[in-house]
Amino acid sequence: MKRFAQLQPHPFRSLLYVEWLLLGLTVVDELFEASFSFIHGVIADPTQLKEIFSFSPLLMGFFFVIFGLMGLRLLITNNTTQKVLYISAQLGLIWLIDAFGNWQLGLLYLHLIVLIRSCLLFEIKGRLWVMGFLLLSFLTLPPAIFTEYSLYEVNSSAELRQVKPLERSIMAIWTFSNLTVWIALLLLLVLLLVSALLSERQSRHQLAIAHEQLRRYALRIEDQAMLQERNRIAREIHDSLGHALTAQSILLENALLFLQSNTEKANRFLVDAKQLGATALREIRQSVAALRADVLQGQALEEAIATLIRDFCSHNAIAVNSAIHLTYPVTPEVSTAIYRIVQEAFTNIAKHSHAHAVILHLQTKGEQIHLVVDDDGQGFHPAENQSGFGLQGMRERAVALGGTFKVISEPRLGCRVIVVIPLKPLL
Repeated sequence: MKRFAQLQPHPFRSLLYVEWLLLGLTVVDELFEASFSFIHGVIADPTQLKEIFSFSPLLMGFFFVIFGLMGLRLLITNNTTQKVLYISAQLGLIWLIDAFGNWQLGLLYLHLIVLIRSCLLFEIKGRLWVMGFLLLSFLTLPPAIFTEYSLYEVNSSAELRQVKPLERSIMAIWTFSNLTVWIALLLLLVLLLVSALLSERQSRHQLAIAHEQLRRYALRIEDQAMLQERNRIAREIHDSLGHALTAQSILLENALLFLQSNTEKANRFLVDAKQLGATALREIRQSVAALRADVLQGQALEEAIATLIRDFCSHNAIAVNSAIHLTYPVTPEVSTAIYRIVQEAFTNIAKHSHAHAVILHLQTKGEQIHLVVDDDGQGFHPAENQSGFGLQGMRERAVALGGTFKVISEPRLGCRVIVVIPLKPLL
């Protein structure tokens, strides 16, 4: 659907001020030309000033007001014909101003105003067409072309009047050519400056839109990550805590059943129920730790991982051989991601690997941090286990920081997790 023509406020206050300045220069130039001509004797009789100001001040003021008001409200439309008519109307006002007055260089200022306004309406191809038409329009106004040469000829000495007509014609053509090139370069310069300003503003607008889209995307990703984390914790609670509490309930029922008839068997059921309760409590603590915002609690990454290793060894009969060499500080975002990845790797090892030993290497190389977690467990086929919350969460944490995540494993040959994260923030 085509958009109907609408008059909207000028989008660039600075360009509007430039237009007002050029309008003022147009009037000042006319007054200056008249005063200069009278002072330097080009006009000897003061009554000849009436020829320069041969227009009605009220009528000229009306034309200038209309021309200025057309800049306060710009025609915003997708219809090229309407745009052309809008620019043509402004050129028509310029021609009326020239017809009712003896204007010279001031007409160039008015053409520059039209060029500025056309840049707000057309794309680059249309702007070039308007610039060419404005150049042709200005050069077809006789006072704007030959005035300077005529004044020079009147004030010249007798030697200039002795120049042959052919040479005078050549001089006139040369003056016309120089003036044409000068005006064309001026129009082109204004076109380039205004186009650069528009491009810069458009880039800012697009950057603001992209920033807003990125912010919304980040919020959506954050919501999805929170949802995935909740689903993972819910699944863990169902698989571990729920199973433990269900088994504990059965053991307690059996203990009550044999409490009178077989005290020894009932006592054994109670001991097993106590162990399941301790296991369930540990699972709850791990889930709460996973939900904690500041997982490092102000500790350095080395200290936090050392504490994680001690807790892992105390709850599992698995030895951990660690080598941590961080030659310079790591950003909090990278530290949190590394800690979470190690935590998740230890959780997977404790639950699924049946490993006896784990090797952990963490070091900085160049502008990257490298993490390797290797176990001697039963292993698995990575291609068949890509949908698990643990592996997916570790991969997402690494990729979010511009890093890479890789799992190398085969059945009965253990598992190796390799993570590389750049230390420089993403721009």
